[in-house]
Amino acid sequence: MAKGWNRQSETRSRTRGAKVKVKTARGRKNSSTRWLQRQLNDPYVAEAQRLGYRSRAAFKLKELNERFGFLKGANRVVDLGCAPGGWLQVLMETVKPNTQVLGIDLQEVEPVQGAKIWVMDFLSADAEQRLMNELDGPADVVLSDMANSATGHKETDHIRTMALCEAALDFALKVLAKDGSFVAKVIQGGSDSELMNRMKTHFKTVKHAKPPSSRQDSKEWFVVAQGFKGLKSEN
Repeated sequence: MAKGWNRQSETRSRTRGAKVKVKTARGRKNSSTRWLQRQLNDPYVAEAQRLGYRSRAAFKLKELNERFGFLKGANRVVDLGCAPGGWLQVLMETVKPNTQVLGIDLQEVEPVQGAKIWVMDFLSADAEQRLMNELDGPADVVLSDMANSATGHKETDHIRTMALCEAALDFALKVLAKDGSFVAKVIQGGSDSELMNRMKTHFKTVKHAKPPSSRQDSKEWFVVAQGFKGLKSEN
């Protein structure tokens, strides 16, 4: 296991106990019952509640940063798809004082002290320019946890999530400072080679990672691109 990624065993041992079984209630679908049972028996859900995080996803950012260290020394960080705010909570715990943190989401997000949150459609025509105008300077880190609502059709879900990742990368290439980092959620599949090649053109290192807190049965991965070289021609 990679250095700094031993949180999984620690979290599981801390919350080990009898497994909770959920009975199917009238009006509740079997899939909903399975989801509820998984939530009740998920050690990361319990640990998130204990620590006051809004979602178990907070541990994904913590673990990724422990491994890659992309938040160290950051002056400006943009969090795309920030609802419900777990990543913003981790950011405000981790970054240095006075770091500018800007979160964007389609949904209303409960305030996180120290972070600025915008409710907006990142894909709208004026979104990129508004965000760049808001920043005090080039961003050191662009994060994207954006994903479309699952349709149940694997190919469709993969294509839509990858399209969001591509849009986030387009933004990152315009706003990142030299040596900046781009971290985004991707869905395992066979059509992301072009996206990876684009990143390799503009970043010194590009790696896939699946943090321990990401469920093993999930197709979710993260791509971590570090050492932004600057915007160059892709032709």
